[in-house]
Amino acid sequence: MTAQPKFIVVEGLEGAGKSTAIAHIKSWLAARGITPVCTREPGGTPLAEKLRDLVKQVRDNEQVAAETELLLMYAARMQLITNVIKPALAAGHWVLADRHDMSSRAYQGGGRGLSDDMINPLRAMVLGNLQPDLTLYLDIDPALGLQRARMRGELDRIEQEQLAFFQRTRDKYRQIASREANIAVIDANLPLAQVQQQISAALDQALA
Repeated sequence: MTAQPKFIVVEGLEGAGKSTAIAHIKSWLAARGITPVCTREPGGTPLAEKLRDLVKQVRDNEQVAAETELLLMYAARMQLITNVIKPALAAGHWVLADRHDMSSRAYQGGGRGLSDDMINPLRAMVLGNLQPDLTLYLDIDPALGLQRARMRGELDRIEQEQLAFFQRTRDKYRQIASREANIAVIDANLPLAQVQQQISAALDQALA
């Protein structure tokens, strides 16, 4: 295992099993003597968590514009990158993130239909040269993912979107994954043991 700190991201639709995957990754890293700094998006800092609440809360009396949602996501991401991710990597810590920039490209780009011309300038400003060493994209049928999400309890504002929204989001996720080498696609429709086998294989190939 290289001593160079790595930035690992877990992505996927609601119900894809990101939390379970992150627990498995933490165990894989622990077996190699690594305790990562764990983050989530949107969120991960006090201000970013407040922005998360603004994005997630259901508002009966006001529609949230797609562009507003996009800007809130990148504002939260800037806080997290500046105050947590970059300092952790600079200090030699591995970082394990529940979502990152690929989410905005998929949800706001694919789901909301916002153009790359709108998103890319924000990406350049917020990310700079930061990119994950490995992104594990948990690919799941949106209908199955939403069924799992409903079983967890009350849905937030984004989780209440129609199935077509999540189908567009999945299409964008898969499009991005097909053209970027540092993204491993995990079939999250399979039983848990097989999903974990795929994750371990991807980690072994990319990082061991």
